[in-house]
Amino acid sequence: MLHAIKGRYVICIVRMGLFITTLLVCANAVFAGDARTLDEACKGVERRYNGARSLSAHFDQRYRAPGRLPRVESGELVLRKPARMRWDYSAPAGKTFVSDGKSIWFYSPSAKSVERSPLKESDDLRAPLAFLLGKLDFHREFGDLTLQQSGTDIVIAALPKSGRLPYRRVDFTIAPDNQIRRVVVIGQDESVMDFTFSNEKLNAPVAEAAFRFAAPPGIPVVNVESIGEGEAR
Repeated sequence: MLHAIKGRYVICIVRMGLFITTLLVCANAVFAGDARTLDEACKGVERRYNGARSLSAHFDQRYRAPGRLPRVESGELVLRKPARMRWDYSAPAGKTFVSDGKSIWFYSPSAKSVERSPLKESDDLRAPLAFLLGKLDFHREFGDLTLQQSGTDIVIAALPKSGRLPYRRVDFTIAPDNQIRRVVVIGQDESVMDFTFSNEKLNAPVAEAAFRFAAPPGIPVVNVESIGEGEAR
């Protein structure tokens, strides 16, 4: 009797082991089948954002640079074609970064002036995100591209075509629905700007007035060659 019970117990364990093994094999097969090539991933992201006229999202921003204290900020982002951006910070409150498609405007309540810079010459590490609502083309905008799986997401690492740009790599974390969850911009000076996005809304109504910047009363506007996040603004 005891041997019979032990025998049935062993059979149950073996069957359970076979069942779990089958599940793992099936899961691996599904995962492998869902894996995207670099070209498929790029085209999926391009279709999502090239078809959008505008975008709004919450952002969390982390900045670190050699010899500087890390900084964590957050707020709301609005993008609109072509190359219009507005970053309204809730932490720190009042900080604003605006692009009207030609110029970039930067203001922080702690500053005594507003800085204005040509968009194409800006060294600010937020600038690479402007191409999301231009004509997104990974192979045109960047040089070498590589793809890596990260759980259910993928990460596209993109190197610039020119060493003259202020960044040396941009990593895009892409969700299965082609939504960009995270963008990490690594500067030539080893600074790192890490953006995490949530509550994304495509084609949300955005008035053109949102991208017009007016300096607060009594605050002068200073024209500068570039706005560098490496200056810890």
